[in-house]
Amino acid sequence: MGKPLFYEILEKPATSCAIGICSAIWFYIQKSNIGYSHVGLSYETALEGHYWRIITSAFSHISVLHLVFNMSALWSLGVVEQLGHLGLGVQYYLHYTLVLVVLSGILVIGMYHILIQKFKLEYFRRVTAVGYSCVVFGWMTILSVKQPSSKLNLFGFLSLPISFAPFESLIFTSIIVPQASFIGHLSGIIVGYAVGWGLIHGMNNYWAVTMLGWTALVFVFSLKKSGTFDLNFLEIEPVTDPSLPSVRFFAAGTGRSLRMSTLPDAGADLV
Repeated sequence: MGKPLFYEILEKPATSCAIGICSAIWFYIQKSNIGYSHVGLSYETALEGHYWRIITSAFSHISVLHLVFNMSALWSLGVVEQLGHLGLGVQYYLHYTLVLVVLSGILVIGMYHILIQKFKLEYFRRVTAVGYSCVVFGWMTILSVKQPSSKLNLFGFLSLPISFAPFESLIFTSIIVPQASFIGHLSGIIVGYAVGWGLIHGMNNYWAVTMLGWTALVFVFSLKKSGTFDLNFLEIEPVTDPSLPSVRFFAAGTGRSLRMSTLPDAGADLV
């Protein structure tokens, strides 16, 4: 007999939080009648500067089946949190989940760019990626490198050898669910191998907080620039050179403001 669910949640706190966040976002999207095109990531929206979609697309899901499948796989992969004695554990899980979310999203856009510009496949301009699959495939891949003898359990009855699970799942989902994002899943696998093989390494609390901070800044400024939400506390206006922004943060209810402007060093090339 397995452990009570409560104890398993305590053993997988980060995984449980991720599942809770994705579930809450799915419920909000359904209740608010928000279409996946409003939160998903596509080549066209990236060109328009909607970089915030790299984050929103990862935590959003199209349907309850989409959500259940991803969260079931994620729950099984949460075993990473219990492998602290092998150099993994909760902290490792949190650090590299951030890496997987950000880098796989960037890689998706990079792949779209190559397919569109190099191979003239205009179809990929209209493709919108959405879902936590990139992170699921990433952790599946990392675990296949770190613990090749493990098994991936889905829905409590389907068990896959973890060493083959990334590509088995990639092919399986592409056949069973034709609208699944092959590029998104493949991006997660590529970033996962980069982490598993040590090509991306050295993440600690300092780098994780730094990466999270920059991600938050890009998220907020791109959200403001896109005009999707009216962020009253933040104003972007041109200064001497319209290409150089001046940023002002206003405290509500006061006449005080903090102004920040950046001017280029002499001889610097602005690309």
